[in-house]
Amino acid sequence: MLAAGRTRLWNLRQSYTSSFRTSSAAYSSINPRIDLDPALRNLLRDVDMSLGGKKKHGNPSVTHKRELEEYPELLQDNVASTVSISSELSTPEVDDWDHQDSVSRKSPAALFGSYGIGSVILPLELQNSINLIISETEKRQLHNDAERLFRERTDEGDAEDGWDAEFNTRYRTKAQARHHAERDGSAFASVALPAHFSAITAVLDHVKRRLEPEWHVERIIDWGAGTGSGLWSGAYTFQEANAEGPPETVDLVLSNTTVRQYTGIDKREGLVTVGKRLLRDIDHGPMKVSWQKSFRESDTIPRSQGHNTIALSAFMLSSLSTDIARKALIKEMWSSGAHVMVIIDHSTKKGFASICEARDYFLRVGRKELKYPDTESWDIRGSHVVAPCPHDGQCPLYFPGDVKLVCGFSQRLQRPSFVRLTKHSGQGHEDMEYSYIVVRRGPRPSDPKTKFGRVGRIGLAATAKKLEAQIPVKELQLHSESDPAQSEEQLVIESAEEDRTIEVPSTPAALDAALRLEAYNWPRLVFPPLKKSGHIILDGCTPEGKIMRMTVPKSQGKQPFYDARKSDWGDIFPHEPKNPPQERVQVARVHGKEIPVRGGDIGKRGRKDKAKGVSYESLAVDIKSARKHKRQDEIHSKEKTSSKDD
Repeated sequence: MLAAGRTRLWNLRQSYTSSFRTSSAAYSSINPRIDLDPALRNLLRDVDMSLGGKKKHGNPSVTHKRELEEYPELLQDNVASTVSISSELSTPEVDDWDHQDSVSRKSPAALFGSYGIGSVILPLELQNSINLIISETEKRQLHNDAERLFRERTDEGDAEDGWDAEFNTRYRTKAQARHHAERDGSAFASVALPAHFSAITAVLDHVKRRLEPEWHVERIIDWGAGTGSGLWSGAYTFQEANAEGPPETVDLVLSNTTVRQYTGIDKREGLVTVGKRLLRDIDHGPMKVSWQKSFRESDTIPRSQGHNTIALSAFMLSSLSTDIARKALIKEMWSSGAHVMVIIDHSTKKGFASICEARDYFLRVGRKELKYPDTESWDIRGSHVVAPCPHDGQCPLYFPGDVKLVCGFSQRLQRPSFVRLTKHSGQGHEDMEYSYIVVRRGPRPSDPKTKFGRVGRIGLAATAKKLEAQIPVKELQLHSESDPAQSEEQLVIESAEEDRTIEVPSTPAALDAALRLEAYNWPRLVFPPLKKSGHIILDGCTPEGKIMRMTVPKSQGKQPFYDARKSDWGDIFPHEPKNPPQERVQVARVHGKEIPVRGGDIGKRGRKDKAKGVSYESLAVDIKSARKHKRQDEIHSKEKTSSKDD
């Protein structure tokens, strides 16, 4: 019975198949294929493809994507020619330099004067090297050494959480120093090296932007090299040009640097040993690295060959114990033959005083060279300050022996994981405060007396709105009644163009070159700006060698007010204030007493001191003192009662 049913079902399926074959054959014979023109066939194919992606479905949210299909060669040529013709007709060639979308809201001059580079991130290459050294040390001992060296300072350089990056530990005996040398080097690399790297990178990046684009660094001589923070910062800052653009900070590699020779000078064997270990498994390309304990005469470079050489000293001057040692280091930097000398130190009174002493020496020796007739045959003579000072005169904040205010700046570092673990801190960033000076050989560039790049997108929008308001509103009129003479709208636009006194250079390179010369005479903001609702207060060091307070109100214009509001500590500000600036003078002292003078609030920002956290040690001291006073009160009370009984 079951077998018979299966046989009947099979016969029925065969009959359906044969009937379908005959019907399809008949259909092909009735409607033969028509030979169409190739152009019409291509058109129908395009229409079929365009309609194929718009089929209706039961669920409107479901969409079917068309698969890519290859066009025939003839059709590809037709489409390519059509696209090229339509692009030429519909999208005219537009220069990115004149395009409004490419214009920043800040003016080009304010962008050039911006000092900050954002939060510094340690490149992965350096992070891996430090992690390798930390993996070879005992973690508890590393944390204890870091606390012993870099925490609970009593000087002015305390960080918010009690940590700083100042290393000036001295031991009683040489044997004790050798015992702690390698441990101190590991702690230095895990705590101080990232902070020093961020500050040196900020300074070198600013120098790179301030000097001409043809200037590149091929040699670095580093006094107080330590673990090589100047090596890593210099190599990552000065990289070979890449056609794809500058890479991300994390992806920088040491082998792509323009530096060909690095000479590290340091007598601290523990730090130098760790610095060599950091480079152990790193490919530094054509750069030759050498370490030595002192500067030799053979390391001196002729002045004619020192154009691409930097003499660097970072966080070393203030750690030297005597004035003689500091002066010797400064003289060695000048006699090295390098054209650019960079000195960085901690933002403390001692560090700032060391920076000012070096600045005075470099400028004094440069002025002597210009006076002596024997130096007329030299390739380059004199010296001038590149940053941060806009002048070569005496520093208005420096008074030998009585330093109250510090010309310092701050750079934020994004803490790597090993820094957070070593410090036992969950904070993801830290701010490194520092003072610096950059001096270059040669006379100071003269003031070009130009004012380029003072208008950004904010200024352009304000100007366009002003011109639009000046155009008179006219009644409708027929085309035949229009005056063949020039329209009033065109006259307003042309008159505005005639009144324009600032002519922007035609190319970005020319604008940068003009701003580079102007920047030597822009005031430097040495204190954080005071940003009010209707005006911005800026305290800056001016080309006259004075600390001046500049006020930029809203009435000065939208562009200057916007640039002032977006300015930051350390920037050079290009706009002149609407009202005459006021000179700020430090409070004078006579016989230990302060004499109030006008403008004595220089540098004060009305910040309230943050309440320090309560520690167990302070609580124990308070409890002991309270018990002591209580015992004394009890003794006095007993003595009084006994005297009354007698």
